[in-house]
Amino acid sequence: MNILNCKNLTLENVTINAPSESLNTDGIHIGRSMGVHITGADIQTEDDCVSLGDGSQQINIEKVTCGPGHGISVGSLGRVKTWPASPSGVASDLHFEDIVMNNVGTPILIDQEFAHMVNANKRFPRMSRLAM
Repeated sequence: MNILNCKNLTLENVTINAPSESLNTDGIHIGRSMGVHITGADIQTEDDCVSLGDGSQQINIEKVTCGPGHGISVGSLGRVKTWPASPSGVASDLHFEDIVMNNVGTPILIDQEFAHMVNANKRFPRMSRLAM
């Protein structure tokens, strides 16, 4: 499901189930949208359950069951990750509250040198300020 250029949208009790052979299939992608509220969703994908793209603001995701999948990701920055040599951007005021995770390998991942290519260039500096 692709949510683009929306304002004040609520999705309640949505079920998304992508077959296991559908690789790189996000459940819900949100881009350039404001005031999106997702609640009570059940999402099973082989990629991000929910991904937030550029220009997304005031997004509230709650009571979502995700799995299998990569969880909630910050867009193509995904899982709070950046690509080497990517244009500058800001991911700010992110709150993770009252989360229950079972059998999760990496609960919260921040990767500033994300690269799935074997010969990726990782010579770029890290530019994060992280407070936990």
